[in-house]
Order: sequence, then C-alpha cells, then structure tokens
Amino acid sequence: MSNANEQEQSGTEQEQKRPLTLGRSGGRLELRKPVETAQVRQSFSHGRSKTVTVEVRKKRTIAPGTQEPGRAEAATVVAREAEPPAGTMVEPARRTVVLPRALTAEEKAGRARAVQEDVRRAAEEARRRAAAEADRRREEAERAAEEVRKRAEEEARRKIEEEEVRNRAEQEARKRSEEEAQRRKEEEARREIAERAGKAAAAKVAALAAAGKVSVPIEEEEEPVAAPRRGARPEVKRPATPVRRDEMRRRAGKLTVTRALTDEEGERVRSLASVRRARERERQRLHHGDQEQIKVLREVVIPETITVQELANRMAERAADVIKSLMRIGVMATINQVIDADTAELIVTEFGHRLRRVSEADVEIGLRGEEDDPGSLEPRAPVVTVMGHVDHGKTSLLDALRETDVAGGEAGGITQHIGAYRVSLRSGKQITFIDTPGHQAFTAMRARGANVTDIVVLVVAADDGIMEQTVEAIRHARAAQVPIIVAINKIDRPDAKPDRVRQELLQHELVVEQLGGEVLDVEVSALKKINLDKLEEAILLQAELLDLKANPKRSAEGVVLEAKLERGRGAVATVLIQRGSLRVGDIFVAGSEWGRVRALLDDRGQNLREAGPSTPVEVLGLNGTPLAGDDFIVAENESRA
Repeated sequence: MSNANEQEQSGTEQEQKRPLTLGRSGGRLELRKPVETAQVRQSFSHGRSKTVTVEVRKKRTIAPGTQEPGRAEAATVVAREAEPPAGTMVEPARRTVVLPRALTAEEKAGRARAVQEDVRRAAEEARRRAAAEADRRREEAERAAEEVRKRAEEEARRKIEEEEVRNRAEQEARKRSEEEAQRRKEEEARREIAERAGKAAAAKVAALAAAGKVSVPIEEEEEPVAAPRRGARPEVKRPATPVRRDEMRRRAGKLTVTRALTDEEGERVRSLASVRRARERERQRLHHGDQEQIKVLREVVIPETITVQELANRMAERAADVIKSLMRIGVMATINQVIDADTAELIVTEFGHRLRRVSEADVEIGLRGEEDDPGSLEPRAPVVTVMGHVDHGKTSLLDALRETDVAGGEAGGITQHIGAYRVSLRSGKQITFIDTPGHQAFTAMRARGANVTDIVVLVVAADDGIMEQTVEAIRHARAAQVPIIVAINKIDRPDAKPDRVRQELLQHELVVEQLGGEVLDVEVSALKKINLDKLEEAILLQAELLDLKANPKRSAEGVVLEAKLERGRGAVATVLIQRGSLRVGDIFVAGSEWGRVRALLDDRGQNLREAGPSTPVEVLGLNGTPLAGDDFIVAENESRA
C-alpha cells in the first residue's frame, strides 16, 4: 500500500518537473525566454583593456487599454458562468423601510425645555451685553469729563504760574531800580566828601606854603642819564644810608579822608603829582562827557511768537544781554528759540523800549472796503432761508417755486447739502432761496457771524403741527433777528388743520395776522401748487418793508455757504454775494484760503461772467477748501491776499 502511494507521488513529481507544452492539459504554462548576452570592452589605466561578457535585459511595457488574451478569455468564461439560465427568474432584492419612531411626551417636554433655556440664555446674554455697553459708555463719559477737568486745572495752574513769573519779574526790576538809585546816592555822597576833603587839604597846603614852613617837592620825570665824558672820572657809588625803622617811609600810606580830617600824620599834604593826575582825569572827563552815547528808545513790534535773535535785532541790543534777562526771569532760551508775546513784552519793558503788539488777525484790517455811499445803493433781491421740520416739505415747496425737480436727486428725498437758488417770478422780480438740511450748517454759519438771510420762511405741515426742529428753527430765526413768514404746507390732505398750527404758534410767541399779530402766514400746498403766488407776494411785501439795497459797483463781499472737493474740478465753494460784483479773474480770500476765480456757475450749471448782489454762485479756483460760514472778500492783489 505504501509502495503504491510512493509510486503515485513520484509519478506526480515527475509530471510536475516535466516541461509544459501547449498540448498538455494539466500543470501550469511557463514561457522561458533565452538569455541574451553581449561583449563589452572595459578599459583601465596604463593602456590596459579587458573584454567582459554581460547580460542584456529589455523592459517590456503594456499599454493600459490592452489585455492579455488569456486573461480576457478567463474573464469571459467567469462572466458566462455568472449569468443565470435563460429559463430561470431572478427575484429582486427586498428593500427594508425604517419608519421614524414617534417622540414620547417626556422627549417633547425635554426639547421644549431646551428651546426655552436657549431663549432665556440668549436674552440674558443680550441684557448682559447691554449693561456692559452702558457701563463702557458711562466710563468713557466720566473719562472725558475727567480729561476736561484736568485740562481746565492745568490751564488755570499755567495762568497762575505765568502771573507769578510776571509779578516776580516786576518785583525784581523794581528792586534793581531801587538798588541802582541807592548806589548812585552813595557814590554821590562819597564824591562830595572827597571833594570837600581835597579842598580843605589844598587850602591847608597853600597856607603853610605862604608861611614858608613847608617846601613842596615837585616830582618831575626822570631825565635820561648822559654818557660819561671822555677823560672824566667815574662816579663813585656811595653806600646807601640805612633807613631807621622808626622813620615812616615816604609813600607808606595814601592820603585818605580820615587822615585828612583828623590830621593824625602831622603836616602831611597831597603831592602835586596826584593833583596833576586828578586834574588830567577831570579834563578828560569834561572832554569826553559830551560824546557819551545816549540810549535810543525804539518802538518794538511784538508778534504772537518771536525768536530771541529777532527780538534782540528789533531792540538793537546784544543777543547775550537778552538771554541774560530771560535767565533772570526763569526762562532758559537759546538764540534761535521761540518765545511768546508776554515774555517778549517783559524783556522789552526791562530794556526801556516802547512796545506794540500785533496778531495775525490784524492782517484783515483794511481788507474790507469802506461803507458805501447811500446814493450808490441799488435795490437787491431778498435772501430767503427755508427752514422747518424734517419731511414737512421744504425742498418740495422750493421745487414748486423753481418749477424744477431738485428733491428727486436727493438721497431718500432728504436734503443732504445747503442749496442756494435764484428764482425769477412772472412779475420780473427775483428771490434768492437757501434750503437748509436740518439746521446744523445754518447754526454754524450764524455762530461765525454770517447772518446771510433777510427773511425766514418757516414751513409747518398742517397735519403734523409744531415739531422739535420747528421750535429749533424759530430759535435760529430769533437769534439772527430776521422776520418770519409761516408757510402752512400740505393743506390738500384730508387731516390738515391749519387753525391748530396757528394756535400752537402762540405757545412760541408767534402771533399771526388772523389772530391780531404781525407774523404773515400763508396756506400752501407744494404738491398741488396751491397759493404759491400768495407766498411770493408775502415775501416781496416783507422785502419792501426791509428796503434791501446794495452797491453792485464795488469789489465783491459775501459768505461761503458750503465747500467741497470734487474730482477734476478741485475745491468748489458755493458763495452768496452780499454786496459788490464778482468777476472771473478776481483774487479773493475765503477764510484761511485764497485763490483766483477761474469760473462762475449759477444754480443751473451755466457759466457766468459776473455775479451781482444776492446771487448764489459756485466759485472755482480755490487753493484749499474753506469752511461753511467763512467770509468771502475780493483783494487787490496776490500779495495782499
């Protein structure tokens, strides 16, 4: 049995080791490729070479789209086996549908509680944020108030210190003057005493000389020693006579006032050499006394700030002396340092000069012309400012008067800028209207002193009545001291109540004519264009009462209503001419800016050559953007501007 198995295994091994042929049914198919060889000559140094046999291998690449025939055939067979028989039916796979599980009452309650908790948490978070924002704003307000208080305290302390420095300087100057006067008095007293002593000594010497008791030695200058004569005997030096210690030397002491008065030294008198020197000094003093320089007092102009060098030049003093004076009052400044006008005033006063203070605002003195002659005045158009609450129809009323659509071009129908327009009526007369956006710009102009308006038209809606900005407009008109004409707008609405508006005006001390007052009121409708002619008649009537006149034959003066910077045009200013005429090419000053008129445009965008009084124009040619409310004045030349 075992032999049979061994034979069977050996036979199987022989069949497996036997080469596989194409006709063989069992085993695996093998394809052995013969090895290719080649001869390669290898070179070494010193000219030696060697032939080497190498194996040649070639790499075969298969394209992605190709497939070996055997594999393709095997895949086809597998696919055929996988196909079911033609007569059998294949049952489709069953789909399992999972229905959602219904929520229980507890789950619903839990979800509701979670939603409520989220809502409560969001509300709590919003409340906490609001409280934090309020705290932050309150802290900012407190910090700003503290900053203002500190600034005020610093300013007060600075003023007190300046006052103390000024008082100290005045006290020191007064003390120095008193000390100088005292010193002069003492010198004068000493000089008088010396003169009296000298006179007494001279008289005593003269009396003794007359009596023959004293021989006055005369000190003469030493003569040069002559050379010894030929044959003369040399002079033998004699030994010096020893000086006794108890003998007073000849020039041991000088003549003093005390010795001259007490006469303790006997008959000691003043030498003639000393008298000669004193006379020579007196002669020189008398000779040069007339040539002493007398200090010239000058008028020093002190601007708001000035350098130490410039101040010294204007006083004709040495800069070192000015710096010393500054150091005495506690100001450590160099020669190029700038000092203020108060410090410069102290220095000029100390040096004894006259001073005259000037400021930058003095440049505007004389810029405005003189008052016009009443005979040269001509009637001008009134300047009317339309004011009132938001959305009460100010711009729409102005559009109806101009017969144009300006409000359509505004953002949201609300006026975004100050519009100035010239309206020509059918009667030939003209009215200049100024439309204000709220009242901030108008308030800024009034604060700068630009009372450009003659009449205020207060627009009040008949359905709304008096509102907050209406009251503000009334206050502005009273501050400008101009008459008010009340235009009750929107009377075409069914809920309009003009009588209620008149009654509410009484609370603000505005009594219309229907109630026995002097304020004109007109019921108008900007939408239906009702009673617009009555409003124009009321404006012209009020203008006749004001008797508005101006001189058009002089240099122009006006006020800047608004200014802006446009691309391609530069700085553009809307100017209302108050008197005079503005022409192209004029040099003007607008606040802190100046320029030359390059072009004049009216409210419709047309070019003008000249603009007279009460004419609003756009001016091009500014070198900068001025502020609303700045004065507009024409200057003579560029240097003056």
